[in-house]
Amino acid sequence: MKKIKQIIFMLRKFQRDIRSPRPRYAIPDELRSQELGDYYFIFEEHRVAGGPDQPLISKLDENGIPVNKTYVDVINQDYVYFPISIGQLGLAVFHTWLKTGNENDKARFLKFAEWFADERHYDRSETLGIRWLTQVPLPQYGNPGPWQSAFSQSRGISILLRGYQLTGNPVWAEKARLALTSFTQPVSEGGVTSFTPHGPFYEEYTAEVPTLVLNGMIFALCGVYDYVRVFPEDPLPRKIFDDGIRTLENILPDYDLGYWSRYNLCRAEGYPDPDPATIGYQRLHVTQLDMLHRLTGNGLFRRYADIFNRQDTPANALKMYVKKAGALKKIGRL
Repeated sequence: MKKIKQIIFMLRKFQRDIRSPRPRYAIPDELRSQELGDYYFIFEEHRVAGGPDQPLISKLDENGIPVNKTYVDVINQDYVYFPISIGQLGLAVFHTWLKTGNENDKARFLKFAEWFADERHYDRSETLGIRWLTQVPLPQYGNPGPWQSAFSQSRGISILLRGYQLTGNPVWAEKARLALTSFTQPVSEGGVTSFTPHGPFYEEYTAEVPTLVLNGMIFALCGVYDYVRVFPEDPLPRKIFDDGIRTLENILPDYDLGYWSRYNLCRAEGYPDPDPATIGYQRLHVTQLDMLHRLTGNGLFRRYADIFNRQDTPANALKMYVKKAGALKKIGRL
């Protein structure tokens, strides 16, 4: 029965990926103003809450905060608060408010800022600052959980800073600043950074061996850059951002399989190599790199956005699915 469920789960995922739009998200015109408006990618609320963009969101709690269904390889834990998904829906609600100007939509968004600011939802220490942990294991990476994530940190920062600018609440800005601390610490010490030969890599999924998920690294940089925009005089977020961009410049060619992009560069024992991106992530990589080119003016990002976009053909997708099926089987998801 479990095997059948895994197969059905992955077939549905592949069907969603095939229907994923190109580009994956719209990119707003304004990416640098001190007043935070649209996020770097336009998340539409009906797509996030309804499943196309966040299919694991299963329900909303009494405050409109999403609760995720866990992956098929997680045992004895069916539902969990997932800070990454909470942040994405929160940003989508913020986009709704930007469109409508409705006070009810504003109040709905502020519930997300309150969630990230609530001390019941984060871990706090002097050396690591504030971390939003995910209370579920990562079997594919050998992490029993709970685990910290640069992606989660990024989402919390982006939500709290928008809440700060809407309300003037300085506590929310202070907590966003504390969320940057974990970027300065290695994963082995509870931080979110793998210090690699290419430079510091901000990990979506933390584990003993670096996982190096490309889309998570880029999303992590978005939250850091939000802080750069709001507090341009603060040197720490600028250093974190600039160091991360240099890492991407150095490591990005390694994600090119020649016919498709890699999802990650994980070299953990027993982990499949390669683990190619799905169609949805291939298209997300294109959109993310397009955004980074617009933000930084760096032509390398434009070059690889074009490369990955040209690779997105039916023949290459079929080749990817053969490789992906083997990778999923190896990590117990198929």
